[in-house]
Amino acid sequence: MTIGIDASRAFLKKKTGIEEYSFQVLKHLRDKLSDEKVVLYLRPESLSPEKYGFEIPKKWKVKVLAWPRLWTQVGLALELLFNPVDTLFIPAHIVPYSYVTKTVVVVHGLEYEFLPEAYSLWDRIYMRWSIKRSCKKSKKVIAVSENTKQDLIRLYDVPKGKIDVIYEGYEREFPDIKKIKGKIKSRFKVRNSKFLLFIGRIELRKNTIGIIKSFEILKKKYNIPHKLVLAGGLGYGYEDIVKKADASEYKDDIVLTGYVESQDKWKLLKHADVFLFPTFYEGFGLPILEAQSIGVPVVVANNSSIPEVVGQYMRPFLVDPDKHEKIADFTYKIISEEKFRKDIVKAGYENIQRFSWDLCAEKIAKVLKEK
Repeated sequence: MTIGIDASRAFLKKKTGIEEYSFQVLKHLRDKLSDEKVVLYLRPESLSPEKYGFEIPKKWKVKVLAWPRLWTQVGLALELLFNPVDTLFIPAHIVPYSYVTKTVVVVHGLEYEFLPEAYSLWDRIYMRWSIKRSCKKSKKVIAVSENTKQDLIRLYDVPKGKIDVIYEGYEREFPDIKKIKGKIKSRFKVRNSKFLLFIGRIELRKNTIGIIKSFEILKKKYNIPHKLVLAGGLGYGYEDIVKKADASEYKDDIVLTGYVESQDKWKLLKHADVFLFPTFYEGFGLPILEAQSIGVPVVVANNSSIPEVVGQYMRPFLVDPDKHEKIADFTYKIISEEKFRKDIVKAGYENIQRFSWDLCAEKIAKVLKEK
């Protein structure tokens, strides 16, 4: 049996959520599929697994497909036409148009269907077309949450029996506080300051403007000494977010870091007082687990997949992302009430025991090996 895996996103140096998912799944599939013939398909701009993260098993091969445009629909499709595999695994949405062999695709969420104003018209059209077609052509669809599964059934008529829910994991080895050494880089402007933290793409669907508004309420109503750190690369609508930050009465306390490397991300998390993630819609919400794993209390929204990801204890405390004063009040309760803060942190530690990349990879490997 030969398994082909689209690894084009897994070894990119600057990772966002889907790239991190692809990398972690491949890293942990290594032990589950070490006796199988596996072909990893990479783009030329990708680093090889040996150079970035882990060494591959002897039975695995790496193929770099040098195709300048339409890499999936032309480059990967042609490779599979001339060198077919028994099973094709696509960790990120898009299946080659012409491929008909057993395919397993992962769908990370349909946020664009619920927040069309946070995406360009082209992105909405392309994602709707490609994900609907990918679900139709694939033998199995992996949804990263029960909420995403229900979205696929309701909006795209994907048969219930075709979808497996397999949760994402979190990095259990790296975020050990004792292993996170060094100070926060001075460019983040928070070295000697208390701060609240958001990590994710700086875009409208992440409710970044709402986070700034909540921060302003915290400053005015409670006179907190904290800064607000918005860490992440720029996404759709970032101009409006930057404009809002620059116009704020507290602009000197608002820090936009740009994209942060993994080591810096964990340093920021380690030193943050509260992690703010009251986003409008999430297919899963990996940053929640990352924050909980390192002992940072979280403020999260009451929508989409978040209630199933965040844990039973937190569900009564989920916030409406449009209620900025409620977000501010809950954040201040965490800051000001030590016992409540400790309860939130303890609940986070308990919650993350349900998730691991190893378990995620084990379940995916089982699906890939099915005849």
